[in-house]
This record gives sequence, C-alpha cells and structure tokens, in this order.
Amino acid sequence: MEPGKYSVGLDIGTTKIVAIIGKENEYGKIEVLGIGKSKSLGVHRGVVNNITQTIKSIQQAVEEAEATSGLKISSVVVGIAGQHIRSLQHSDYITRPDSEQVINEDDVDILVNQVYKLIMLPGEEIIHVLPQEYKVDGQAEIKEPIGMYGGRLEANFHVVVGQVSSIKNVGRCIKSAGLDLGSITLEPLASANAVLSQEEKEAGIALIDIGGGTTDVAIFKDGIIRHTAVIPFGGNVITEDIKEGCSIIEKQAELLKIKFGSAWPGENKDNEIVSIPGLRGREPKEITLKNLSKIIRARVVEIIEQVYMEIKNYGHEDQKKKLIGGIVLTGGGSQLKHLKQLVEYITGMDTRIGYPNEHLAGDSTQDIASPLYATGVGLLMNAIETNAKNKEIALEEAQAEKEAIVENNQTEEGFQTEEPNTTSTKKEVKPERKSIFEKWSDKLKDFLDNAE
Repeated sequence: MEPGKYSVGLDIGTTKIVAIIGKENEYGKIEVLGIGKSKSLGVHRGVVNNITQTIKSIQQAVEEAEATSGLKISSVVVGIAGQHIRSLQHSDYITRPDSEQVINEDDVDILVNQVYKLIMLPGEEIIHVLPQEYKVDGQAEIKEPIGMYGGRLEANFHVVVGQVSSIKNVGRCIKSAGLDLGSITLEPLASANAVLSQEEKEAGIALIDIGGGTTDVAIFKDGIIRHTAVIPFGGNVITEDIKEGCSIIEKQAELLKIKFGSAWPGENKDNEIVSIPGLRGREPKEITLKNLSKIIRARVVEIIEQVYMEIKNYGHEDQKKKLIGGIVLTGGGSQLKHLKQLVEYITGMDTRIGYPNEHLAGDSTQDIASPLYATGVGLLMNAIETNAKNKEIALEEAQAEKEAIVENNQTEEGFQTEEPNTTSTKKEVKPERKSIFEKWSDKLKDFLDNAE
C-alpha cells in the first residue's frame, strides 16, 4: 500500500507509547491496520526527561506497528501534553482602515497574529490561538465575521501556552527515531475528537483524560473549545500511594490497582483479603481490600477536586456557561472500578466513560476500542484529516498547472489572439484555507527545524 493511503498517530505518554496505523474506509469510518505499543521509559508527567530512552521506546512501538500491519511508517502525527501546558483567555481587536470593504480572511489573520505577539514568561511560547467568538463594531456573539461590514473587529481568544524546550525535545525524539513530523496536536483535543459527539460539544461537556502521568481537561460549549488544562497527577500517583501504603514493590502495586482496586471503599467487606508474595523467601503480605480502596479513594478525590476546580474556573456555575452534557472520563485511569460513581458524587454532574469506538470500523479489534487508546485514535483521525487535505491541495494545484499548459498550447497554435495570463489561471484555483490547527502545526514545524 502506498504511504499516502494510510496515516499514523503516535501517542507519547508517561506509561506507554502507542503507534496506530489506519485509513478511512468507504463509509468514512477508521480502519485500524496495525498497532504497536511499548513501555515509555523517558517521559515523566507528559514531559520528555530522557531523550535516548524515549527514542528507543518510539522505535520499539513503530517497529511493532510495522510488523503487525506489514507497512512502512515514515511520517507521524504526534500529541503534545505535559504539566507545562497552560491556557488563558485574552481579548484583542484591530481597527480596519476601510470599513466600506467587507471583512476578509486577511483581517482575521492579522488579528490572530497580533495575539501571537503577546509577551509570555521566559522560556514559554504561545502554541495555540483559538478564536472563541467575534465582535464587529460592538455587535457581539458573531461566530464567523468574514463577509460582514465593520470598522472594528474584536475577538475573545483561548490561548494555549507551553514550554519551548519541552516541545523541541518531542520534535528531536521524532526526528532521531527516523520519522517525519506530520503535525502536532494538543492531546486533550485529540482525545476529545475520538470520544465526543458534536451534540455533546454543543451542549457543553468536560472531557477528562486520566493518563499515567497527567490528567488532561478539555471543556467545550457551543461546539467551541473553551478551556484546556493539564493536571500533573495521573494513575502513576495512585500506584505510588499503594506502594508506600502497603509497603510493596511497584509492579505488585500496579497489579493490585488493576485487579482489585476500587474508588469506593464501602463496597468491600472487612474480611476480603488479598495475599502478596514476599520478596526472596520472606513471608507473604496480607492486605485488606477495604484498606486498598481507602488509599486509592484518597488520591482519586484529590485529582477529581482539581478537575472540578478547573470546571469552576471556566465558569460552569454561571447559567449561560452550564455544561449540560456533564463529564466524559477517558484514558487508562478511567477504567478504575466505581470511578464514574465517585465523580458523580463529588461534582454532581452526569458522567460517562468515553470509548473511541464511535469512529472505528466494525472489524477493528476490541482492544483498540478501550479508553486506553482514546488519544492514539484521536491522533490517527487528525493524521487522516491532514493527509486528505494535503491530497486535495496537491490535486487542485496539479489541475491548475494542467489548465495553464493547455491554455499555453492553444495560444501557440493560434487558437487565441490574446496573450493568456498563465499566472492568473494558477491563482484562480486557490487551495483551501488552512485551519488554525494546520497553521499552528506549520509554525511549530518551522520552529523545530530552525532549532536543529
């Protein structure tokens, strides 16, 4: 199969690195062709802290995906997260020189580029500028200002900021693993694409992706991303607590959490005991499941409270900003028993577990439809979309060139008396306007190339 026919999403997580190869079938669903998974050894709380180890883990996941699919991976779409990601709200405006002319794409671009010039803290860079809604001459709640008359164009922006060095390190790992960086997507947004429906985004919803090292929050309302945050706690902190609280090794703590862990101590009876083998001939340890649940619950409550704080910061308590859709939990950490009930109990909001199976073709394996792979599937969807757009632009450019050649030939043969303007023919077929995400990806790729 030609490389253009399939796409690859690469999720660089704290506990695992996943490479998913897939393509879109004739029904618009995603067909997974291969998947590779490796233990993530050089990432801490979503940030690369060991380049060599991360490169090895990426190569391992990519090789496994290539082996299962029989395809060669050259370019990948990568997710970016980590505790260094923060977001802020910002308003800005431009005064147009001629209010008799309608607002066009250039005016919007000038306004967006103005926001990129905001002064950030040392070592930080704006990686994302997302317009929320526009105002034209004081008229509010405009979703698309292009084509309107007005002298003053104003907008509220959702600005995502990240640490320059952390972003450069991800780019370096990809290049050193022998891969091309197709584009970069914010992980909470990739997960949201995989598990949320458009109706939920319209109604208002908070997506909580509980990973190994971080918990990502993305809040949508009226179909627009309103708030993003990365909380530096995840499933690993719960494992760490079990390890300390029960005086056992990490491997045993992780197994205990997965097999017997619950976020609701009330359901365990006092006499339910699990026996852990001792180290090197030592006596086995006996741990009551009630105690185990108490340890887990204490940490989970802390994570949920931080998440709820983010939801309140967005303004959920304001009637206009109310999240009717409630909460969707996804990521590996969302598989913890009774977590849904605990989240509902603390926040009082409707909650469901998000599975990325909505966009997958029916014959995709059951394993991939797990919340564990939500980010990976979201990144694959992004890769397929980017590939399709690039193909469209290439086709339009080829068509424009063809038309220019035909017109040239006709002139030479004397069919036309006027000199054809070949350049204007080329200009007529304008490639589709790039989305904010694509512009951001291009900007970031240039930035990474220059940093080499």
